[in-house]
Amino acid sequence: MAKDKNESPEQEILEEKKMETENTSEKKAGEDSANETDNVEMLGKKLMEMNDKYLRLSAEFDNYRKRTLKEKMELTKSAGEQLLMNILPVVDNFERALKSMDTATDVAALKAGVDLIYANFKDFLGRNGVKEIEATGCDFNTDVHEAVTLIPAPTPEMKGKVIDCVQKGYFLNDKVIRFAKVVVGE
Repeated sequence: MAKDKNESPEQEILEEKKMETENTSEKKAGEDSANETDNVEMLGKKLMEMNDKYLRLSAEFDNYRKRTLKEKMELTKSAGEQLLMNILPVVDNFERALKSMDTATDVAALKAGVDLIYANFKDFLGRNGVKEIEATGCDFNTDVHEAVTLIPAPTPEMKGKVIDCVQKGYFLNDKVIRFAKVVVGE
Protein backbone atom coordinates (compact mmCIF):
# COMPACT_ATOMS: atom_id res chain seq x y z
CA MET A 1 0.00 0.00 0.00
CA ALA A 2 1.36 3.33 -1.00
CA LYS A 3 1.52 5.85 1.74
CA ASP A 4 -0.08 9.13 1.06
CA LYS A 5 1.90 12.13 2.30
CA ASN A 6 -1.27 13.78 3.44
CA GLU A 7 -2.05 10.97 5.89
CA SER A 8 -1.60 11.61 9.50
CA PRO A 9 0.18 9.12 11.77
CA GLU A 10 -3.15 8.27 13.39
CA GLN A 11 -4.65 7.39 10.07
CA GLU A 12 -1.66 5.23 9.32
CA ILE A 13 -2.15 3.34 12.59
CA LEU A 14 -5.85 2.92 11.83
CA GLU A 15 -5.01 1.58 8.36
CA GLU A 16 -2.49 -0.87 9.81
CA LYS A 17 -5.01 -2.05 12.42
CA LYS A 18 -7.61 -2.48 9.67
CA MET A 19 -5.17 -4.56 7.63
CA GLU A 20 -4.28 -6.69 10.65
CA THR A 21 -7.99 -7.26 11.41
CA GLU A 22 -8.66 -8.28 7.81
CA ASN A 23 -5.70 -10.71 7.89
CA THR A 24 -6.86 -12.13 11.23
CA SER A 25 -10.42 -12.49 9.91
CA GLU A 26 -9.17 -14.32 6.85
CA LYS A 27 -7.09 -16.65 9.04
CA LYS A 28 -10.05 -17.26 11.36
CA ALA A 29 -12.35 -17.93 8.40
CA GLY A 30 -9.84 -20.47 7.09
CA GLU A 31 -9.54 -22.03 10.54
CA ASP A 32 -13.32 -22.05 10.98
CA SER A 33 -13.85 -23.82 7.65
CA ALA A 34 -11.14 -26.33 8.63
CA ASN A 35 -12.82 -26.82 12.00
CA GLU A 36 -16.21 -27.26 10.33
CA THR A 37 -14.73 -29.83 7.95
CA ASP A 38 -13.22 -31.69 10.92
CA ASN A 39 -16.54 -31.53 12.78
CA VAL A 40 -18.45 -32.82 9.75
CA GLU A 41 -15.97 -35.69 9.36
CA MET A 42 -16.17 -36.48 13.07
CA LEU A 43 -19.99 -36.42 12.99
CA GLY A 44 -19.97 -38.60 9.88
CA LYS A 45 -17.79 -41.17 11.68
CA LYS A 46 -20.07 -41.07 14.73
CA LEU A 47 -23.10 -41.55 12.48
CA MET A 48 -21.47 -44.55 10.82
CA GLU A 49 -20.57 -46.03 14.24
CA MET A 50 -24.11 -45.53 15.55
CA ASN A 51 -25.61 -46.98 12.38
CA ASP A 52 -23.30 -49.99 12.69
CA LYS A 53 -24.28 -50.44 16.36
CA TYR A 54 -27.96 -50.18 15.41
CA LEU A 55 -27.64 -52.78 12.67
CA ARG A 56 -25.77 -55.17 14.96
CA LEU A 57 -28.30 -54.72 17.76
CA SER A 58 -31.18 -55.21 15.37
CA ALA A 59 -29.62 -58.42 14.02
CA GLU A 60 -28.89 -59.63 17.55
CA PHE A 61 -32.49 -59.01 18.61
CA ASP A 62 -33.80 -60.82 15.52
CA ASN A 63 -31.58 -63.81 16.32
CA TYR A 64 -32.78 -63.76 19.95
CA ARG A 65 -36.43 -63.69 18.83
CA LYS A 66 -35.91 -66.61 16.44
CA ARG A 67 -34.00 -68.61 19.06
CA THR A 68 -36.65 -68.14 21.76
CA LEU A 69 -39.43 -69.03 19.31
CA LYS A 70 -37.59 -72.22 18.38
CA GLU A 71 -37.03 -73.05 22.08
CA LYS A 72 -40.74 -72.54 22.82
CA MET A 73 -41.71 -74.87 19.98
CA GLU A 74 -39.27 -77.52 21.19
CA LEU A 75 -40.51 -77.14 24.76
CA THR A 76 -44.12 -77.56 23.63
CA LYS A 77 -43.20 -80.67 21.68
CA SER A 78 -41.23 -82.21 24.53
CA ALA A 79 -43.94 -81.35 27.11
CA GLY A 80 -46.51 -83.15 24.98
CA GLU A 81 -44.11 -86.05 24.58
CA GLN A 82 -43.71 -86.41 28.35
CA LEU A 83 -47.48 -86.32 28.85
CA LEU A 84 -48.01 -89.02 26.25
CA MET A 85 -45.24 -91.16 27.74
CA ASN A 86 -47.04 -91.04 31.09
CA ILE A 87 -50.39 -92.07 29.57
CA LEU A 88 -49.02 -95.14 27.75
CA PRO A 89 -49.22 -97.41 30.85
CA VAL A 90 -52.94 -96.63 31.10
CA VAL A 91 -53.39 -97.59 27.45
CA ASP A 92 -51.47 -100.84 28.12
CA ASN A 93 -53.82 -101.64 31.01
CA PHE A 94 -56.88 -101.01 28.84
CA GLU A 95 -55.48 -103.37 26.18
CA ARG A 96 -54.98 -106.07 28.81
CA ALA A 97 -58.54 -105.55 30.05
CA LEU A 98 -59.94 -105.81 26.53
CA LYS A 99 -57.95 -108.99 25.90
CA SER A 100 -59.14 -110.54 29.15
CA MET A 101 -62.81 -109.71 28.34
CA ASP A 102 -62.74 -112.33 25.57
CA THR A 103 -61.80 -115.17 27.93
CA ALA A 104 -63.08 -113.89 31.30
CA THR A 105 -65.78 -115.83 33.10
CA ASP A 106 -65.66 -113.86 36.34
CA VAL A 107 -67.44 -110.53 35.69
CA ALA A 108 -66.62 -109.21 39.19
CA ALA A 109 -62.88 -109.63 38.60
CA LEU A 110 -63.17 -107.91 35.22
CA LYS A 111 -65.07 -105.02 36.82
CA ALA A 112 -62.41 -104.74 39.54
CA GLY A 113 -59.69 -104.58 36.85
CA VAL A 114 -61.51 -101.82 34.95
CA ASP A 115 -62.02 -99.94 38.24
CA LEU A 116 -58.25 -100.14 38.87
CA ILE A 117 -57.54 -98.77 35.39
CA TYR A 118 -60.02 -95.93 35.99
CA ALA A 119 -58.38 -95.11 39.34
CA ASN A 120 -54.95 -95.21 37.65
CA PHE A 121 -56.15 -92.81 34.95
CA LYS A 122 -57.72 -90.39 37.48
CA ASP A 123 -54.43 -90.45 39.42
CA PHE A 124 -52.57 -89.60 36.20
CA LEU A 125 -54.92 -86.65 35.56
CA GLY A 126 -54.47 -85.43 39.15
CA ARG A 127 -50.67 -85.51 38.84
CA ASN A 128 -50.96 -83.35 35.73
CA GLY A 129 -53.11 -80.69 37.42
CA VAL A 130 -56.56 -81.81 36.22
CA LYS A 131 -59.28 -81.67 38.89
CA GLU A 132 -62.96 -82.49 38.67
CA ILE A 133 -65.45 -79.65 39.24
CA GLU A 134 -67.83 -80.36 42.13
CA ALA A 135 -71.38 -80.08 40.86
CA THR A 136 -74.20 -82.14 42.41
CA GLY A 137 -75.69 -80.46 45.48
CA CYS A 138 -73.61 -77.28 45.06
CA ASP A 139 -74.96 -73.79 44.38
CA PHE A 140 -75.23 -73.09 40.66
CA ASN A 141 -72.17 -71.04 39.61
CA THR A 142 -71.96 -69.71 36.05
CA ASP A 143 -68.17 -69.52 36.34
CA VAL A 144 -67.88 -73.32 36.45
CA HIS A 145 -71.33 -74.72 35.55
CA GLU A 146 -73.34 -74.67 32.35
CA ALA A 147 -77.08 -75.13 32.87
CA VAL A 148 -78.53 -77.64 30.42
CA THR A 149 -82.05 -77.48 31.81
CA LEU A 150 -84.11 -76.21 34.72
CA ILE A 151 -86.46 -78.50 36.62
CA PRO A 152 -88.72 -77.88 39.61
CA ALA A 153 -86.71 -78.27 42.80
CA PRO A 154 -87.68 -81.37 44.80
CA THR A 155 -87.30 -79.41 48.05
CA PRO A 156 -87.29 -75.66 48.76
CA GLU A 157 -83.62 -75.73 49.86
CA MET A 158 -82.60 -77.17 46.44
CA LYS A 159 -83.74 -74.00 44.59
CA GLY A 160 -80.77 -72.54 42.71
CA LYS A 161 -78.67 -75.64 43.36
CA VAL A 162 -77.39 -78.31 41.00
CA ILE A 163 -79.75 -81.30 41.00
CA ASP A 164 -77.85 -83.53 38.57
CA CYS A 165 -74.62 -83.46 36.55
CA VAL A 166 -75.03 -84.48 32.90
CA GLN A 167 -71.35 -84.11 31.99
CA LYS A 168 -68.46 -83.57 34.42
CA GLY A 169 -66.39 -80.42 34.19
CA TYR A 170 -62.67 -80.09 34.84
CA PHE A 171 -60.09 -77.57 36.03
CA LEU A 172 -56.52 -77.50 34.77
CA ASN A 173 -54.45 -75.70 37.42
CA ASP A 174 -57.48 -73.65 38.59
CA LYS A 175 -58.55 -72.76 35.03
CA VAL A 176 -61.79 -74.24 33.71
CA ILE A 177 -61.00 -76.42 30.69
CA ARG A 178 -64.53 -77.87 30.44
CA PHE A 179 -67.63 -76.54 32.14
CA ALA A 180 -69.82 -78.99 34.04
CA LYS A 181 -73.18 -79.47 32.24
CA VAL A 182 -75.80 -79.55 34.97
CA VAL A 183 -79.51 -79.63 35.73
CA VAL A 184 -80.56 -76.80 38.05
CA GLY A 185 -83.54 -76.71 40.43
CA GLU A 186 -85.91 -73.72 40.17
